[in-house]
Amino acid sequence: MRSILSIVVIVSALLVPISFADESSAPAKVVKVVKGKKYCTKGWECEGPSQFCCNLTISDYFQTYQFENLFSKRNSPMKEISAFLGHVGSKTSCGYGVATGGPLAWGLCYNKEMSPSQIYCDDYYKLTYPCAPGVGYHGRGALPIYWNYNYGAIGEALKEDLLNHPEYIEQNATLAFQAAIYNWMTPVKKGQPSAHDAFVGSWKPTKNDTLEKRVPGFGVTMNILYGDSVCGQGDVDSMNNIISHYLYYLDLSGVGREEAGPHEILSCTEQKAFNPSYSPSSSS
Repeated sequence: MRSILSIVVIVSALLVPISFADESSAPAKVVKVVKGKKYCTKGWECEGPSQFCCNLTISDYFQTYQFENLFSKRNSPMKEISAFLGHVGSKTSCGYGVATGGPLAWGLCYNKEMSPSQIYCDDYYKLTYPCAPGVGYHGRGALPIYWNYNYGAIGEALKEDLLNHPEYIEQNATLAFQAAIYNWMTPVKKGQPSAHDAFVGSWKPTKNDTLEKRVPGFGVTMNILYGDSVCGQGDVDSMNNIISHYLYYLDLSGVGREEAGPHEILSCTEQKAFNPSYSPSSSS
């Protein structure tokens, strides 16, 4: 059986295409010295002095630092990486009931949607993220991306032309994981939590969130990433499949599924979606 360490090492290799020794190309750092220690004062996710970011964009960050360092500095050992890989595994799995190791052991099998039913082009965004002729915006990547506006926005963040070349996500493993981590770390809308914030507990639910059953934990990460396609639908298979992958990685990492928390934190059975689904103006 693969160990969680081997998974982290593999993903780290994908995310670190440049050498640590090559510091000449790194952006200028803005630092503050506090009691002899250097702290960054500007950069991605920095609202104050921090030792974990230093005047970098999110794309630069994930090309420079080890994958496991991001998560281990922000939560109990391996728990957040188990959550992240639980989502990735469930969305890229080709496992089935009698597969060797069981169906949960076959994540990172598919890098794209195999039989898309549409091209996922929404003309509402034709001025900001116009669909390229002949291009399909179906699911691709470690946390599959859908729709032209998502490819456009993520492409801008990662400095890649994903709007005209969404196939880059399936062709480049590094880019696929950069996009997945961007989705994990970035709120869908201003004023809402990212999956990272909701999982580690830095998000504080409002009274309305509490009334709508949205509480910090793994369950609400499904709400953020998938909305009412998974959440608020009762005890559905799609939700339970994601939870099962999370529990699998908790066990694999040595944390143990007993640390997953109670059902109301683990699931999103009764949660109202942050962003209810709608019918796009065009999905031709």
